[in-house]
Amino acid sequence: MRREHIVPLSPQAIAVLRELGALPGSAVNPFLFPSPSCEGYMSNNTMLYALYRMGYHGRATVHGFRALASTALNEMGFRSDVVERQLAHQEQNSVRAAYNRAEYLFERRVMMNRWAEHLDELMGKIVTFKSA
Repeated sequence: MRREHIVPLSPQAIAVLRELGALPGSAVNPFLFPSPSCEGYMSNNTMLYALYRMGYHGRATVHGFRALASTALNEMGFRSDVVERQLAHQEQNSVRAAYNRAEYLFERRVMMNRWAEHLDELMGKIVTFKSA
């Protein structure tokens, strides 16, 4: 979007980033997800192609995970302003957008910690089925 977007991170997310930082070569590259491409960072299609390789072609998109998170966070009772700001969505009401520059950082920190806990809870409920 070519504008700054602050992203509060949960302890779980920070732990994942620390694991990435421990990978060979990470000290010499300024990007979290480096690539040998001329830009030096991972393409915006990399995650989509990963979904395709996992068999979700035509059934899931990366953007769909944003919709899933938005729906779940709203269902969990978080204020829609907070959810929308976390997703870097711009205010559609031009008058409100002109005056309201709130980042809702405290609520977003709470929300992202709760989201990480929710994902941890879901991980404990995954059941794998073997094909016949």
